Amino acid sequence: MAEAGAVEPGGVELPLQRRLATLGRRLAALSVAGGDDTFLAKGSATLEKLKDFCNNGKGHPSMLLQQYTQAVLDITYFEENQLVDEDFPEESSLQKVKELICTLSEPEDLWRECNMNEETISILGAELLECLYWRKGALLYMYCHTAKERSEWLRENIAVFKKCLNDGVNYLMKMLSFRCPVQLNEDVSPHDKDTARLLNEGVFSDTHLLAMMYSGEMCYWGLQHCGEAKQEGLETVGFVSDSDPGCGLQSTSLDFRETGKNMLKKYVAVCEGPLKGQGWNTTTAKQMLCCFVGSHK
Repeated sequence: MAEAGAVEPGGVELPLQRRLATLGRRLAALSVAGGDDTFLAKGSATLEKLKDFCNNGKGHPSMLLQQYTQAVLDITYFEENQLVDEDFPEESSLQKVKELICTLSEPEDLWRECNMNEETISILGAELLECLYWRKGALLYMYCHTAKERSEWLRENIAVFKKCLNDGVNYLMKMLSFRCPVQLNEDVSPHDKDTARLLNEGVFSDTHLLAMMYSGEMCYWGLQHCGEAKQEGLETVGFVSDSDPGCGLQSTSLDFRETGKNMLKKYVAVCEGPLKGQGWNTTTAKQMLCCFVGSHK
């Protein structure tokens, strides 16, 4: 008998098949529109492999979920690059960003639907989960970077802009939370101390460092364009379809000033400490920090 809350053998196949069909239609539409890309090809190959697994009743649920996640990451990467290349068209890009975030949320939605007994981090692993949240946060960062320069749009859509910033920072902070910082060991040799300090700060890759910078920058944009007002009522902003609650992050309303200050302080400390001389620039981060600290009465 299966443990309470566990997925029975084959229990993941039906909900996965529905998602594979949706992802397959998305891939077909991209191909018809002229999409020809290494990542699309990888995603297509993974989809075919998953269809065979599901049809034959083979594959452990965790393996199926990991493979599905990789297909989602590959296919959406192509679409994100299209948006960046097109400079986030004002008329259509917000809807496209919503759709991409919904798609990047599907692996966790599948995990919830299957009522898997293990935590997502045990099934997907820290790296895949970090990729999902990094991609959602970085997508909102890039969208906001473009949208803030469109003054008329910004005046008319300030609540949507604030929601995008708030969710983007929350995604990046979640990304930074999946791996616990490694505690410093007194026996660490001098040669390894910089590495140990990085791990102690929760910096396991360049992407972790970029997530800190992006978070701080988005908080800066929030103060600059949205002011000091508490980020209330953001859940009422129509950023994500009400009919598809799994698409969004149940995000905490942020204090842009405090969150941005904390993220940028850590970024500067790491770049000027263990990564000093490695090419990481702190000039912009320091300028933003001065605004966070200096303008606060």
